[in-house]
Amino acid sequence: MKPFQRKLISIAVASTFCALSVPGHAQEAQQTKAEPPPATDDGANAPASDMKVVTVSGSRISTRGFTQPTPTTTLSADDLAKSAEPNVFNTLVELPALQGSTGRTTFTYSTSSGVQGLSSLSLRGLGPIRTLTLLDGQRVIGANVTGVTDISQFPQLLIKRVDVVTGGASASYGSDAIGGVVNFITDKKFVGFKSNLEGGQTTYSDDKNATLQAAWGKAFLDDRLHVVASGEFGRERGIDSAGFGEIGVGGRDWFTNPDLQTRSLAETTDGKPQIRFVHRSQPYQYARYGLITNGPLQGTAFSAAGVPYPYFYGSNGVPTGTGAVTNCINPACVGGDRSGTIQGGSNLAMDLTRKVGYLRAGFNINNDHELYFTANLAKVTSAFSPVPGAIKNANLTIQCDNPYLPASIVAGCAANNITSFQYGTGNGQFPRSINVHPERTQQRFVIGANGKFPLFGVDWSYDTYAEYGRNQTDIAVRDLSLNAHYNAAIDAIRGPDGTIICRNPVAVASGCKPMNIFGNFAPSAEALNYVLPPAGAFQHSVQRQNVVSANMSGELFPTWAGPLSLATGAEYRRESYRVVGDPYGAGVTAETPNNATYPADPLLNATIGNNWFSGNYHNANGAYNVKEAYVELNVPVLKSATWGEGNINLADRRTRYSTSGMVGSWKLGATWTGLDGLRLRAVTSRDVRAPNLSELFAAPVVINGTNLYQGNTLTVQQRTVGNTKLRPEIARNSIFGVVLNQPSWAPGFSASVDYFDIKINGVISTLSSQQLVDLCVAGNQEICSTMLLNSPVPNTNYVTLQAFNLASQYVKGYDIEMAYRANLASLNLPGKLTFRVLATHTISFLVDSGVVGTIPTENAGANRGSTPRWKGMASQSWDTDWGGLTLTERWVSSGVVSNEFIECQTNCPVSTNNHQTIDNNHMAGAFYVDLGGSLKLSKKLTAYFKINNVGNVSPPAAPGIPLGANPALYDLIGREYRVGLRYNY
Repeated sequence: MKPFQRKLISIAVASTFCALSVPGHAQEAQQTKAEPPPATDDGANAPASDMKVVTVSGSRISTRGFTQPTPTTTLSADDLAKSAEPNVFNTLVELPALQGSTGRTTFTYSTSSGVQGLSSLSLRGLGPIRTLTLLDGQRVIGANVTGVTDISQFPQLLIKRVDVVTGGASASYGSDAIGGVVNFITDKKFVGFKSNLEGGQTTYSDDKNATLQAAWGKAFLDDRLHVVASGEFGRERGIDSAGFGEIGVGGRDWFTNPDLQTRSLAETTDGKPQIRFVHRSQPYQYARYGLITNGPLQGTAFSAAGVPYPYFYGSNGVPTGTGAVTNCINPACVGGDRSGTIQGGSNLAMDLTRKVGYLRAGFNINNDHELYFTANLAKVTSAFSPVPGAIKNANLTIQCDNPYLPASIVAGCAANNITSFQYGTGNGQFPRSINVHPERTQQRFVIGANGKFPLFGVDWSYDTYAEYGRNQTDIAVRDLSLNAHYNAAIDAIRGPDGTIICRNPVAVASGCKPMNIFGNFAPSAEALNYVLPPAGAFQHSVQRQNVVSANMSGELFPTWAGPLSLATGAEYRRESYRVVGDPYGAGVTAETPNNATYPADPLLNATIGNNWFSGNYHNANGAYNVKEAYVELNVPVLKSATWGEGNINLADRRTRYSTSGMVGSWKLGATWTGLDGLRLRAVTSRDVRAPNLSELFAAPVVINGTNLYQGNTLTVQQRTVGNTKLRPEIARNSIFGVVLNQPSWAPGFSASVDYFDIKINGVISTLSSQQLVDLCVAGNQEICSTMLLNSPVPNTNYVTLQAFNLASQYVKGYDIEMAYRANLASLNLPGKLTFRVLATHTISFLVDSGVVGTIPTENAGANRGSTPRWKGMASQSWDTDWGGLTLTERWVSSGVVSNEFIECQTNCPVSTNNHQTIDNNHMAGAFYVDLGGSLKLSKKLTAYFKINNVGNVSPPAAPGIPLGANPALYDLIGREYRVGLRYNY
């Protein structure tokens, strides 16, 4: 295999240099369309007389009659228009194969994860980092340090089609294509003017949105110069936080604060389940305006007016005085006073604003080649609140001489001979909740040439380009407290003149003003500015991407079964990033010095940082480069009127990473087209995902912690850093499929069924400090080299928390796609009917963490995640010359809370760490119906409408996750209405 691969690479490199030195001819490969919409859009459905050169996103081959073995689902511009979404991302995520994507309804509970408001696509539930997103077959600068692309920054009105390749494509396109490829193809030859104006809201009168898009194209200089430009502005105002309490936003009534109450393993010998799936869970470590959580005064809460009262615990709970509550399972009761609940307090949807500009200019030097330039400028901003208040879970110590305490509490302290007590609060007195404001600005410029040239009597096409991309992400977190300032402000005493002041004189000297946290008392402006600085936490990051790529494709020579075709190319890519936080979050360094906005403060940790209530705002930087070359061949092996047609498709790519060295990927596939529209296809490939910038060069964070080692509890430094020794993940991806395309016995019908099997080894994962120590004890020397646990010098033990190639994933299932189109003219009725069904059944999704003592977990059908057993979508469209209607059904199958749970109510087995018992392991599925339509008001003007989730179906309860429902699978927003106008001239 190795000598063969070396020969292939030699051919690839030599061919690439040949392509760069020979003049070419401008020719845009056109997608062959077939009626009806094909189950897989690979050009095989066109009649022989109309066959054109076809470029499909699962392959680099461009040649007549090529049918690729990798399944590809295509959405046309008409499909996207019918969905009538303000962001094309919203349309794509409904495709069954796309699972685990992130958007403005996910990660609304996070302050600094870097994915907030990021519209990124994920295939097979493998995550956006394992799905390669392309624009016109080219890479796009990542929108955060993991390298994933934000498709809301694409020129959406110029998208001609979207190809979703549901199979490994690393041999053709490089790293990250383990789950597949999503390729956005723009209309490069658009002539005229078109615009779109859209607006809408939910049935609850929130998430109001408006979109304005316009595109223009014109040819100049006798059609030699072609310019296309577009601009768009979109605003989705989001759905605000519900704040504290068990209430829904805008009248939504589905939030019930679901939770999993878990007993210890030792208690499960009584035959009862260890875990109870409960609703109306109520944590007992805090209340909205304060709760004493330990000692003789435990159970005393404070009203908004600051009046002490006995807290109403659920489950008939009674405080023990030791921090526990009888009849409740730590850390929550069921029922009781739920006014301080925060689980439903995240935004259901972020406020998202899109501004996108795009320009492409192509100049035909002659009839043989074109020079082109593209510029993509975009800014996407979002805003949301991750949590109401700022919860302190029984971790505050209040002194009994605090002058803000009511007299009855002071008397209670004296009567019980205590000078302090433990306290928890939701800080409901804060006037505003924490609010996060990410802003992403993209600048992307491409200059290139494409065309064709003759060589050895054969026309070869080529495309070569250079790209510069820059993405800047600024995350501002406002109304976020500084921990040391908060602790100083709440620890109050009376000063010599009788006024209330902060106890710590150092804090007083640096501006501390006291704050009352025993009720809903508005802090003074000075106290707020001290505890919640106006500047807030801040993180500024810049990623850069430089790409030089050259590709060529053509037919080597004819054979009796068809032309032997080749595609080859080479690419150089450099990725880099730099992130800088504020000095309070990152620590005071040369990069993040104190300044007028963030002045030096004796109470804050200037060395380590970590002074904010939440989030990671540390500094980091890093870069790597990639050099690679590939070759792909299509070999016809059969062409017979009796036995049909067959071809073999193979590809090989050699890639050298500056951080991890050489890695190879390959693909071997075959297709056979038989009689009457029947086609078989199979492909197996070795695919890779290289470690991204974040995994290689993560921002360092140091905290103190403890670990159990050889029977002793050690105090250690836990050092979180990147790992430059990471290796690429290696996947084996196999697909076997059957395609039926318009057989004689069912004209207008096409269908496909494809079985997929993906195994990924060396999955990059991050483990806890204790898990890493256990792996070292078990003999993993790579991990042992990153820690020191037996130092003779006190306080010098440490554990390095970094990513390792430890885990593995294995997913298998099958995709179904069917389409049927019928012309109603035979029934003397206007228009055409189109039916389309897409469904994905995930048989298994096993994840092995590599952690000692654990077993692989089955994620398929665990509906708190992103991979249901079944995800389906069907549509029925009636289209006429004057308009049409489209009915769409979306379906997610029912599932379980966890496949490792054992459901039982009585006579339960004893729980183990790997198999816990639960009283109710069921999670319901969901079925949604959407309705849309359009009406041509004139030749150029079309009105349209769309209603999503016509039945206003509520999401099922998902215990133990923010919002109490799962936005990765279910619709949390509810019924939506949209109307719009399209103008096309």
